[in-house]
Amino acid sequence: MNLHLFPEQASEIARESDWLFWALTALSALVCVLVFAPLVWFAIKYRRGRKVNRDFNEGNTWKIEVTWTLIPLFLTMGIFAWSAEVFFRMENPPPGALEVNVVGKQWMWKLQHAEGAREINELHIPRGKPVKLTMTSQDVIHDFFVPAFRTKQDVVPGRYTTEWFTPTKVGRYHIFCAQYCGTSHAAMIGTVYVMEPHDYERWLVQGSPEPLAKQGEALFHSLGCSGCHGPTSKIHAPPLEGVYGHLVPLETKEFVLADDRYVRDSILLPASQIAAGYQNLMPSFTGHISEEEIMEIIAYLKSIANKTPEGYAK
Repeated sequence: MNLHLFPEQASEIARESDWLFWALTALSALVCVLVFAPLVWFAIKYRRGRKVNRDFNEGNTWKIEVTWTLIPLFLTMGIFAWSAEVFFRMENPPPGALEVNVVGKQWMWKLQHAEGAREINELHIPRGKPVKLTMTSQDVIHDFFVPAFRTKQDVVPGRYTTEWFTPTKVGRYHIFCAQYCGTSHAAMIGTVYVMEPHDYERWLVQGSPEPLAKQGEALFHSLGCSGCHGPTSKIHAPPLEGVYGHLVPLETKEFVLADDRYVRDSILLPASQIAAGYQNLMPSFTGHISEEEIMEIIAYLKSIANKTPEGYAK
């Protein structure tokens, strides 16, 4: 039977994360030895009843004091710089990463690929390609944890969090919820399937699912959004072409970036951030739209982020 201290390293960041862990462990062990070994030795040597010289030494000790201050300082700052560099890379997904939406729910993971494929408690991804997860929770706080990738991130209701990784080995790897979320928390598990790119492409087209942006466009029309935000609408509502990813002026004279959070808030809490020059006419869709549907609409708005509204009459 093979026993492993760590899970398998199956992502680009896993090896460096483990090296960082061992460096921290070694540094902690070194400091522990340098502090406690002399402490034990002095406790034995100068114990009560032992005849030793206890005279006060008035010699100059500044060199020793500078040494034991600067060496730990350089070591710890080196570890800090290394860990900060790893942290910032883990928090900033590269451009062009595969997009996957994740919704946590007691007690399952619901996943949607940008190409339209949907999964529950399973995630199929290609080897060697960065994958970005955009995550939210339908109820309580969850945590998407893949030990083999050394990545974990809280999944929080009412907001979006991101997590990314580049898998390096074909295989099956566990998904856990690392945040206690209720009575069946331990059963909230899943599997990541890392596939060769050609196998992933073959799996992706099974059933010919409609891309997420197309699903969002259909939802945009079926919910009546196009009736207000369309170019021929008689209601004074802002056009949405070319909005996502750009700064939006508000009635408060502030500017806000039109990102995932802004779109979600505009759907569920439309009165919280009113665009400059427009009235608060939009109803709230709270209770009438699911988290997955909000993500579909966001995907649609991303797809028209570089378009210019045509024929829109203010």
